[in-house]
Amino acid sequence: MRSKTARAAAMAAATVVVGAIAITATVPSWAAASHATGSAPTTAAERYDWGDPLPGPSDEFDYGSADDPAVPDTSKWELAGGGEGQCWEGHAGNGQRCDKNTRVYGGVLRMTGEANGDSGWLGSTDSRQYGRYEARVRSMNTGDPGDRQYHPLLLIWPDTDNDWPQDGEYDYLENGAPGEDCAEGYLHYPQDPDADIQQEHAQDTDCGSPLSEWHTIGFEWTPDHVAGFIDGKEWFKFSGGENDVRKCVQCMPIGYQTIQLDNFYGDGMTPAQYEVDWYREYAAP
Repeated sequence: MRSKTARAAAMAAATVVVGAIAITATVPSWAAASHATGSAPTTAAERYDWGDPLPGPSDEFDYGSADDPAVPDTSKWELAGGGEGQCWEGHAGNGQRCDKNTRVYGGVLRMTGEANGDSGWLGSTDSRQYGRYEARVRSMNTGDPGDRQYHPLLLIWPDTDNDWPQDGEYDYLENGAPGEDCAEGYLHYPQDPDADIQQEHAQDTDCGSPLSEWHTIGFEWTPDHVAGFIDGKEWFKFSGGENDVRKCVQCMPIGYQTIQLDNFYGDGMTPAQYEVDWYREYAAP
């Protein structure tokens, strides 16, 4: 396995291409209920009894303060650029991912996207094949919205020598702008690098309150499927789909969590913030 620094640099070159081939997908019977009703558990961990969070990778962000923000816990996270005060190239060469743009303010992790294109990134130091992941997040523009807006993401990135696209990518939250009305995701198949991008696009249709408000975003990755959750309710599930240029959608060999505020355009960006109240990781079922 290559170092996290090398793997994060590889992520900068990964691009998203819309257009998916449909495979097995299910919609739960209670999907018509609003996320905002509060009539059910607000986390998938509660609703489906995922058990206790794994203490190693999970982080409540209960350190630092508004007056003295802290560097994220380096026993749990790798910093952008590989260390304090460092930067590396942003998504597809757009702007920079910088350590200075991700800090903990006593109960909340905050990523800041600047007008000049500098933004935040964190990668978990823990890798696994299969697991359950959940985070309480919100995102918002802090300047007048223009055409160049940041993309807030939660994703599982492959932790292998082949990386992307050979071993897939699970963007279980990826929106084209902060604070949008509805969540989106892109589930990339492990695939032949010479083939067109093979992915499934998930878009929530039971949107509730906008993503500028706090929502709990969850992801389940098992030998049988990948599934996404918002405020404890399943909103996508995909399985299988292997063909002559790709493996099954859930067939990433090993991966790790990243939190990103991605720049798709360069400079002249709309300033934004992406906040995480807590992040919890659970063992696979």
